[in-house]
Amino acid sequence: MRSLANTLNAKSGKVELAGWVNSRRDHGGLIFIDLRDHTGIIQLVVDPKTAEAFKLAESLRDEFVIAATGTVRERGVGLENPNIETGKIEVVVEELRLLNRSEPLPVPTHDEGAPVSEELRLKYRYLDLRRPSAQHRLARRAKYYKFMRDYMEANEFIEVTTPILANSSPEGARDFLVPSRLHPGQFYALPQAPQQFKQLLMVGGLPRYYQIATCFRDEDPRADRLYGDFYQLDLEMSFVEDGETIRKTMEPLIVKLATEFGGKKLLTDPNNIPRIPYQESMERFGVDKPDLRYGMEMIDLTEELKNTGFSVFAKAECVKALCVKGGADLSRSQIDGFTEKARKLGAGGLAYLTYTNEGIKSPIAKFLSEAELKAITDKTGAKAGDAVFFGADHRDKVNKVLGQLRIAFADHFNLKNPDEVALCWIVDFPFYEWDDGANKLDFGHNPFSMPKGGMAALEGAKTDADKLNIIADQYDMVMNGYEICSGAVRNHNPEIMYKVFGILGYDKKYVEARFGGMLNAFKFGAPPHAGCAFGIDRIFMILENTENIRDIVAFPKNGSGIDLMMNSPSAVDEYQLKDLNVKIAEPDAE
Repeated sequence: MRSLANTLNAKSGKVELAGWVNSRRDHGGLIFIDLRDHTGIIQLVVDPKTAEAFKLAESLRDEFVIAATGTVRERGVGLENPNIETGKIEVVVEELRLLNRSEPLPVPTHDEGAPVSEELRLKYRYLDLRRPSAQHRLARRAKYYKFMRDYMEANEFIEVTTPILANSSPEGARDFLVPSRLHPGQFYALPQAPQQFKQLLMVGGLPRYYQIATCFRDEDPRADRLYGDFYQLDLEMSFVEDGETIRKTMEPLIVKLATEFGGKKLLTDPNNIPRIPYQESMERFGVDKPDLRYGMEMIDLTEELKNTGFSVFAKAECVKALCVKGGADLSRSQIDGFTEKARKLGAGGLAYLTYTNEGIKSPIAKFLSEAELKAITDKTGAKAGDAVFFGADHRDKVNKVLGQLRIAFADHFNLKNPDEVALCWIVDFPFYEWDDGANKLDFGHNPFSMPKGGMAALEGAKTDADKLNIIADQYDMVMNGYEICSGAVRNHNPEIMYKVFGILGYDKKYVEARFGGMLNAFKFGAPPHAGCAFGIDRIFMILENTENIRDIVAFPKNGSGIDLMMNSPSAVDEYQLKDLNVKIAEPDAE
């Protein structure tokens, strides 16, 4: 069978086609059928003279599957359809066969604007995939994979497939566990990432590794994160002691994906992509994945307002501000909406100044001196038509609140141009962080990372404050406010590995029980190495101008982690559980 739109314009004479009935029109003497496949639409003409074909054509309905044999001809002047690629030609049918019938569809297959819920689309995903936009994305995703593979192979990376059934490993999320039939009471884990295996490949002498890896994490889904399984471009390089080597190696790929593949305007200098230390990012943007397509950075006014008579500012550890261009046009109800958002984030309220041609207007202006108002204006750069919003509290809370408000203001004023891409690297992450819930130190990022300063930095940290100041040689790449990559220089020294865990109270036995395979390997001449992994679903989501990651995957689960099409997760037969030595616990009685 031949495809439609991409071949028929160059063909003449007899052709054989197959596809779905997109529509049927009976014009009395003739029946016109729009036949559709993944390449497009072609018009079939069925004449009563071909009695058998005509009789069948009369019975056809939308989405019936048919095959047709006929002759290509030009439509004639005035009869062309400029809306389809094959609009200048048609096929006069000689033979027509019914391949399969279709019941009335629960979801439309060619009306892109039809109001259909996501739940219904996912339940009938095999029908939803017939939509031209879905077909386009599937084809684009295949080209996307090839684009990445071509780059990696041109840079001498070797593709290696690592195991799916592995051991449990701390990667920041819950594992999916698989009970072992052969070893009762023991479990495999589906890998959150091929972390240990790719490091072992470096020990095995591989110079450069990559794979498009399937990863599994039992964490709550959201608009930019799939539930269950997802895909990443995973890579590692031997004899690398500095994260800059990884960053420089991979930057050209991301730049080319954004510009050549995605057709985006790159706002970042491709030869000078910013490196922003983690703490600096938190102070400037309130998040560790800043969207650099717009400014609106937080401005620290703590020093300027340290002696203010306004008690809310005077009592605060930190005072910061956002200058919102055009913010003076916000209505009172809109400001109330932003204030409510600030309160939900932990703020007591949201103080602000509006700048008009007549001067500054605000409920708090009377509490601020002329010198203080001038200092605020000078430092924020506020002009007539703008508004300045304040955060005043503990520094961490101010950063959190204003960081989220920055994003909300950008959404309100449509500052996120989807045709533009801004990139940066976030570097120098804290190795440890404080877990308020457990009231103790925990890993801040990846326990397999090398701490900057090595063993000396670890041994020199005597207090919790000292330990929180240890920096990991870790790095994230950010695109348009989304984290698209995480990586690190790896710890290849067993003694440093023991010390890293020992600081958190884990002894050698614990470390060896969890990571014995990798630790043993490191004892046999492990080279220094580094790597990273790019979230290719998230990158593709950005390049395709959608804010829902489920749009770019063939068979996603819904927002509750359920596959509505396959009805999973589901119960299994008792004999299967018995075979695995697994019992289902009864739920606790209320």
